[in-house]
Amino acid sequence: MSPFSGQTVCVTGAGGYIGSWIVKLLLEKGYTVRGTIRNLDDPKNCHLRELYGAKERLNLFKADLLDYQSLLIAMNGCNGVFHTAFLMTNSREEIMELVPDEGARNVIKAAVETKVGRVVFTSSVGTVTMDPNRSPNTIIDDSCWSDLQYCKKTNNWYCYGKMVAEKAAWEEAHERRMDLVVINPALVVGPSLQSKLSPSFNHILGYLNGYNKTYDNKVQSYVHVIDVAKAHILVYETPTATGRYLCGGSVLHRGDVADILAKFFPEYPVPTKCMDYGESRVKPFKLSNQKLLDLGLVFIPVEQGLYETVKYLQENGHLSIATHLARLVQLLFVLPA
Repeated sequence: MSPFSGQTVCVTGAGGYIGSWIVKLLLEKGYTVRGTIRNLDDPKNCHLRELYGAKERLNLFKADLLDYQSLLIAMNGCNGVFHTAFLMTNSREEIMELVPDEGARNVIKAAVETKVGRVVFTSSVGTVTMDPNRSPNTIIDDSCWSDLQYCKKTNNWYCYGKMVAEKAAWEEAHERRMDLVVINPALVVGPSLQSKLSPSFNHILGYLNGYNKTYDNKVQSYVHVIDVAKAHILVYETPTATGRYLCGGSVLHRGDVADILAKFFPEYPVPTKCMDYGESRVKPFKLSNQKLLDLGLVFIPVEQGLYETVKYLQENGHLSIATHLARLVQLLFVLPA
């Protein structure tokens, strides 16, 4: 049993991909959880009430990051806050409507007012890696920041919103002397506790359902969702944890991802050609996860994460079994012309 068992913590965005796993692990460790969701009646959140310990130690609250009073109610009596709530979108209009800086400031202000001890903030590796002027030999660590104007120029509005939110959280935390620790996850893979498909899976799904005929000449860092949840709790329970923690495992070229998927699931039309426009293959960047390794986190291999992602997609009806079987027939039998 964790020495933190019995503590009460708030998880914003409790019904989300990462948030749900944090809630699950917290309940299993004996925490009482006050989770915020935008709609208490939305069936996509019903999985939360089925988690181990939920009946006794999970309370859900309707809250909005722009509704300060709703945050105060949810955080009342909490020892800590895990702030995961954020809209998974790359739409400029939706990000601007979200007002990411105001939402982040509201979370810090509410945590201070309710006398929370520590806030663990879910950011993104996108706030770290997007700098076209950085040397490819640079080891990207927690001191690095993306180029905000480059995010806007390249229409990476999700990364833009995450960066604005994280910067605002740090400013507010410093001003109000709130103990803030940030987790910067890479592209998250692994099974979801929700039945509803998260936009996080579109990247992998496109390689399996025939939508993507080629793969991009790009590289990406990947991390298992369970590792992300564990990292949040690890830094919360480590008094000496401070600053930002880059949470990523392997850095892979999209071609490597396609190869892994094809190895495990040869029955799907995984692309075999790169859309490189004649350019040389992009080399993986160097991402330092040393701070989490030093705390004892052991990362799940990316191959396992990708395999479990596909199994989740199959089992929840997001990847057509008919397509799966039809492709298998194509591979087993050569039909006459």
